[in-house]
This record gives sequence, structure tokens and C-alpha cells, in this order.
Amino acid sequence: MHFFSSSKDSRARTKLHAVAVAAAGAAMLAACGGGSDHHGAVPVLLPVPPAAQPETPPPAPAVTAQKACGELNGKTVAGAALTAAMQDAAASVPAHCKVTGTIAPALNFQVSLPEAWNGKLYYQGGGGYNGAISPPSVPALDQGYAVVASDSGHQGNVLSADFALTDTFAAQLFGSLSVPTVMSTATETLAAAYGALPAKSYFEGCSNGGREALMAVQRSPNLFDGVIARAPAYNWVGFMGAFNRNSRALAAPGGAFSAAKTALLSKHVRDACDGLDGLVDGVVSNQAACTPALADVAVLRCAGGTDTGDTCLSDAQLDVVASWTTQAAFTGSPTFRNAGWNLTGNEDDPGAWRTWVTGDGNVSTALQFLFQDTTVKNYLARDRTADSLAYTPWDQNQNALYAMAALNDATNADIRPFIHSGGKLILWHGGNDSALSARSTVEYHGNMRSAIGAATADASTRFYVAPGVNHCAGGPGADSSDLLTALDQWVTRSEAPATLLAQKRDAQGAVLLSRPLCQYPQYPRYTGPANDAEASKLAANYACSS
Repeated sequence: MHFFSSSKDSRARTKLHAVAVAAAGAAMLAACGGGSDHHGAVPVLLPVPPAAQPETPPPAPAVTAQKACGELNGKTVAGAALTAAMQDAAASVPAHCKVTGTIAPALNFQVSLPEAWNGKLYYQGGGGYNGAISPPSVPALDQGYAVVASDSGHQGNVLSADFALTDTFAAQLFGSLSVPTVMSTATETLAAAYGALPAKSYFEGCSNGGREALMAVQRSPNLFDGVIARAPAYNWVGFMGAFNRNSRALAAPGGAFSAAKTALLSKHVRDACDGLDGLVDGVVSNQAACTPALADVAVLRCAGGTDTGDTCLSDAQLDVVASWTTQAAFTGSPTFRNAGWNLTGNEDDPGAWRTWVTGDGNVSTALQFLFQDTTVKNYLARDRTADSLAYTPWDQNQNALYAMAALNDATNADIRPFIHSGGKLILWHGGNDSALSARSTVEYHGNMRSAIGAATADASTRFYVAPGVNHCAGGPGADSSDLLTALDQWVTRSEAPATLLAQKRDAQGAVLLSRPLCQYPQYPRYTGPANDAEASKLAANYACSS
């Protein structure tokens, strides 16, 4: 078993040692006659020759990545045999020491050590059903963090939950145990390499990594000093049920959406709502004002409700839109549910509906279908031959839902243990996310504020929605923000983040546009000169507005 000693524990031990030394010093002074003796005589103080002053020791040499590799390669730490090798700089990835190991029986992890360690740890979350170790975060390595990642305890395709059917322990590791288990070994690895535990530890993840982030906050509240949960898949039962419902609507006769149908729907929403944020730029930033009444999709209905071409939607296709925009509740209980998605006007982006929802007319290739299919087969029906679209466990098998929720759901809104230990939380979601609903994260944020109180939430949490951004990244919106630096300054300097900067860059890293990243429920409203294409690209010409 691995026991994790946090930086807080280290600081506490240092403080206790200092108190003990001070107390011992006071006792020694008293024992040596620091006051009058029992006869009331004044003691005579004899001069003491000055002690020889030791030479100032030279500063310890910095532990480079190369030296750390040499210290760790072939070493066994916390029962894990380590392999360490230097990785040359390649493309945008800086040179670093790659340390790999396995925690028995099959939890593979990696610690990437920078050229010059900043004394802090950055744990990056996984995605989907994990099964592989992601490459280390380049921004974190550039900033000097030791970057930690794992495969969560099994090896396989990110779209496959096959491990959950046959390996109970692997399912538990995926659900909540892999992060604290790896953290124990990772911190001991850093101590072996540098002679010190990390001064601060942070976690950042998106999608399933966002769920892992909230899982750490809720179930291991002392593990991290700060956490960034982006587009968190926190309500596993609820969103998988919504995936199933959406897929069944698309698979129904006449329900399929071609790319042209998706473009028709998107243009209708943009035409109605794009200008509500002060600028017609292809992104509906003021989602709250884009009401169903304003962007009424009923006007797109084909005559008689039967599909007559790409200029209208059939009744079956309107049913898909209804499934998309309304909440999905299961078993007649509020426990298992998913908030619906907004119509954003960017459903036609290649990384949005076409990838996640419709499959451009072939729903069986869409990612929502594939995720719900493997979930039904391996967690719920527990039968890999099951037809996921014919099986409706969300209304029939509550025991299976409770079992999956116990493993994977991170829905606990009362995060006071994390906050009371000094933790800071940043929530983030892309406004055009077609995988996980931004409305669902809005719902969690609201539940959390109610559970812990608005004042506590304002002091220790932040929530941002990035308009026009797809799942985790991509889309026409500004999808890149330095949340890690904002979190670190909050934790180490007590500089709470407010409005941040978001940018959209091309493949070469050049900035195409920038926007303010506003705290929810605010959105960036254009305040610059009209009809000025260059001005519209600059964050300075926007203001956060409600």
C-alpha cells in the first residue's frame, strides 16, 4: 500500500519541529539559571569566547533533468520499478526526463521531469475511457512543472469500456482510485529525484479528466492545492443516458441528420442570435438571450412533417432537436439526469454535431453512440452482444445505475472539505461543446454554490464558459487560456482570478483572435468600432456583460 505525504504534511512537520526546538531552547535557558537562584543571589555571567564561524556552504547544485534520470533509472520506488530516459526536444515539446513505471497489477504511470524543476507537481487527467498515457502537457513542462499522467489502470481503446466487464479492480481504478494511487508513488518519485516533496500540487483535466478532477475534489479533498475541471463528465449515468436517448432519436425512421441538415439548423440559430452579443461574427456569445422562442426551430418543419429535402426538418428530425435541448431524467428520480444542450449556431462545425452526434447521417459512427454503446454492453447489460438502442436500462434497471454511479459519478456538490483544506477550484466549459452539455456544468456550479454558500464559493471557486468552443478545444471561438498560471497565482499569491484572456491560434501558434474569458454568467460583448474586422479580433474591444 502506498501512503501519500502531502506538502501540507511536510509543512506541518516543519512547523512542529520549530515549535519543539523553541520549547527545548527555553527549557535549557531556564535550567542554566536564566533567573535568580534559590538563594536569591545574582548569578555571575562569564564572558564566552566567540565560536568559530563556519564557512558558508556552497549552494547545492541544481538537479537537472539529466541528473534526475540518472537518479531514478532502475530504481524501485514504492514498489514500482522505474525506467527513466532523457527525451530530446521535439517540435514544441521541450527536452525532459521521461520516467515510467507500473503499480501492480496494471496501473501504468509516467512522470515527466523538466530541465529545471519549479518545485511543483502538475497531474494531467485522461479522456474517454482512458487506457493510454497522454503526452505531457507542453505548457506545464515549459513552466517547470513535474508532469504526472497514467492510463488509469487498464490498457485499451479510449472508446472501449471492455475492461469494466471483466476486471472489477480496473473499474474501481478508472472510477476514482487511480489518481490518489499514482499521486502516492509520483510524490515519492520526486522526493527520490530531488530530495523534496512538491511544494504545491495541481490537477487539470478535461472531459473524463474533468470528472477525475471533481472526483479528486470530492473524494480526496487533501490531495491537491488547486484543481482545474474543464468540461467535466461528472454525471456519468446521466450523460450516458442522454447519449442513448439522442442516438435512439437519430436512429428512428427519418431521424438521421445529414451535414446539410445540420448546416440548416445552425444557420437558423445564427441568423436569429448571432448579433445579440454586439457583433455578427459567427459565434453566439450571448446564449442566455438566444431563447427557444427567438430561435424557433418549428419554422423549419417540412410540409406535412415528412422529409422533403435539405431546406426543412422532418418531424423525426425535430424530435432529435427536442431530445437535444430538453433534460433527460431517468427512473423517475432526480438522481440520474442530464441537462439538455443549448442550440449554439455552431452545430455544423466539423468537431461538433457531425463528429459527436449525427455521424453525418450514420449515427453508428458518432462518438455519442459509440460511448453509450460500450457503456450499455459492459456496465449495464453486462453483455457485449446487447443492442444498446433496444436496451433501456435508464428506465428499467436502477441497481445497475446505482452501481455505475458509485464507481464513476462525481456529483457531490458539497466540496467544503476541499475548500477548508485551502483548495481552489476552476471550472471551465466550451460553449459549443457537443459532447458534454455546458448547461450540465452550469447546473453543477449552481448546486455547489447552494451547498457551500455563495460567499465560500466566491472565495474559492471560479467558473468560465468560452463561447464558440467545442469539446475541450476547437471550434470558431477562442479556445486557449492559461488557466494553470491563474490557478498557481491564486494558490501561491492569493491573487484570485477575474476576467482572463482567451485566444484562438493557428497551427503555427499565431494568434488569430482574442476574447475576454468572462466569469459565468457573463459573456464577452463587442464594444469596439462597427464594421472594423481588425478591431473585432482584439479582446480589448470587448467587455464582460450580463
